[in-house]
Amino acid sequence: MSLFWTVIHQLAEIGAMATSKKVITKEEWEKKLNDVKIRKEDVNKLVMNFLVTEGFVDAAEKFRIESGTAPDIDLATITDRMAVKKAVQCGNVEDAIEKVNDLNPEVQRIWQIYSVTGLIAIMWKFNVQILDTNPHLFFHLQQQRFIELIRNGEVEEALEFAQEELAPRGEENQSFLEELERTVSLLAFEDVSNCPVGELLDISQRLKTASEVNAAILTSQSHEKDPKLPSLLKLLIWAQNQLHEKAAYPHINELSTAILEDPAI
Repeated sequence: MSLFWTVIHQLAEIGAMATSKKVITKEEWEKKLNDVKIRKEDVNKLVMNFLVTEGFVDAAEKFRIESGTAPDIDLATITDRMAVKKAVQCGNVEDAIEKVNDLNPEVQRIWQIYSVTGLIAIMWKFNVQILDTNPHLFFHLQQQRFIELIRNGEVEEALEFAQEELAPRGEENQSFLEELERTVSLLAFEDVSNCPVGELLDISQRLKTASEVNAAILTSQSHEKDPKLPSLLKLLIWAQNQLHEKAAYPHINELSTAILEDPAI
């Protein structure tokens, strides 16, 4: 059983024990926690999953050596993925698109054919461009490129780009059209920082697009697009809230320290 499901199972058992509103001392609670056995290998996998997904390639390599935990992905691919993400975060969208297209993740399909002598499996390999199979991602990258042209004061170039690249896609997809109209409205304001859609020029918009690119690359590599650790922490918070309705018990207020606070009586 994986660490994730082990934690869910154990928290459910603890919740079942605390059916009445009673006080559980810190000593009692620590004993219950010590009874929960979690394999070190599962914890190591959880850490490696976070490092790989978030792109900490150097830390992942050091952790692999120190813990002996093998990542479920080639660490060399992290560097390429982070280069794409960084390019978007810096506003170099054209460079990011080129880097994405250079990735060319290999996808394998197995075709099975039957013959008189038995089953013969033939494996074909072919390259699939990430952006070819993800029109929403490509539109958002082009949208970000348009935003960067406006940010740099290249209004004429932005108008030409919108007409040639974005408008045709807006005609094909209603959701694209709505986003396009909202983005083009930036051109209607001399002071874009005070316009209703000025947040499109915030760094947060770049980060949003960069995260979308990062998730798409991970998916193409058959890897989870989100790390498991944050989900596990959210589950912990949810479980604590559920248990609070049944008992007063030591709980964690600050996740960064994981210090158990005495129960409020």
